[in-house]
Amino acid sequence: MAMDKLTTQQRHNNMAAIHGKDTKPEMVVRRWLWGHGYRYRLNHSRLPGKPDIVMRKYRTCIFVNGCFWHGHHIHLPFDYLPFTIENSECCKIPKTNRGFWVSKIRRNQERDLKVKHELAVMGWHSITIWECELKPKVREKTLESLAYTLNSIFLQDHRIKRYEMPEEEPLMAAEDFQAGYVNKAT
Repeated sequence: MAMDKLTTQQRHNNMAAIHGKDTKPEMVVRRWLWGHGYRYRLNHSRLPGKPDIVMRKYRTCIFVNGCFWHGHHIHLPFDYLPFTIENSECCKIPKTNRGFWVSKIRRNQERDLKVKHELAVMGWHSITIWECELKPKVREKTLESLAYTLNSIFLQDHRIKRYEMPEEEPLMAAEDFQAGYVNKAT
């Protein structure tokens, strides 16, 4: 088992400095949305999971997830052994205290699924943007895809519903006169 290169206090200070709000990836998404005319609210406390970005006009919640904290591309089966879980390209599970980290990532993934299900039941759409999708090489493509998805959601939810009058007996104009119909106005 590998030893941690930092002391317990140094590791504690590093972990305590990590916050869940106003992260760099979240700020990238927020600035892009605002600059392109999309308006939103932050961390709406009445919605399950307090989504990072809430767009009421689109009934959409956007979650900007860190690849490590939410286990991007890591699928944890229920009968897992912490040392058999493979790292993904963007999520490397530490070798030190591996069982703890695997358990933490599993809880985060289960909570994410539960929150998305609760939002869907309430009629909200959920979009997840991963930290690795905001790297400079793919950032513009990711954000353009987000705009396309938001516009598709808006059009789907706000399509015009046409009212059609039901006809009991479809009649053609020529049939009215053949049946002996006489216009009383003439």
